[in-house]
Amino acid sequence: MKKIFTILSCFVFLACGSPNETASAQIKTLVPGDNAPSFNLKNVDGKMISPEDYPDAKGFIVVFTCNTCPNAIEYEDRLIALGKKYNSKGYPVIAINPNPPSPFLVFSGETFSKMQKKAKTKGFSFPYLFDKGQIVTNQYGARATPHIFLLKKEESKYKVVYTGALDNDAWGKNPELERALYVEDAIAALDSGEEIKVASTKAIGCSVKRSFGGLLE
Repeated sequence: MKKIFTILSCFVFLACGSPNETASAQIKTLVPGDNAPSFNLKNVDGKMISPEDYPDAKGFIVVFTCNTCPNAIEYEDRLIALGKKYNSKGYPVIAINPNPPSPFLVFSGETFSKMQKKAKTKGFSFPYLFDKGQIVTNQYGARATPHIFLLKKEESKYKVVYTGALDNDAWGKNPELERALYVEDAIAALDSGEEIKVASTKAIGCSVKRSFGGLLE
């Protein structure tokens, strides 16, 4: 009975979000100027993907996104369009799911099989990677879905030059809003050798769920 109570207590805390907030507060988010670590993660097609697989890339649009967050879903078509526009220009999109898979509660929609279904249904033209153990998620300090890190390739290193939101329209439902294209503007500045005017914004979306030592894996 005590064991059952303990497990149920964990689920209550997870649902309320307090432990998740505590865990996230202890993780540093990369900021512009920081070096970003490379990674080698499993794609939805079963192949391992890393930045080194793109020798001609000038940089990368790394986006931490997921299957179920309403904001992440809203941005899917815009990410697809972004990938189609910038892959040939040297800035491929690489998507990473930061949430731990689990058969329980709200986490059941983040399993690898559902990532595969999402990529197929939406016709993702970019890799959608599974971050087992949230190692890369925590190295980058991703906070929300979606959370973008624009990287500039410098020889064998990757430097963060922009982090935050894709644009200023999280829901895409405001026709009167003058959309600020943060990522596209940053890439344009990079290619022209100019300073990036807006190098950091707040990532708007659902908070990344931390696994608490593998509880949710």
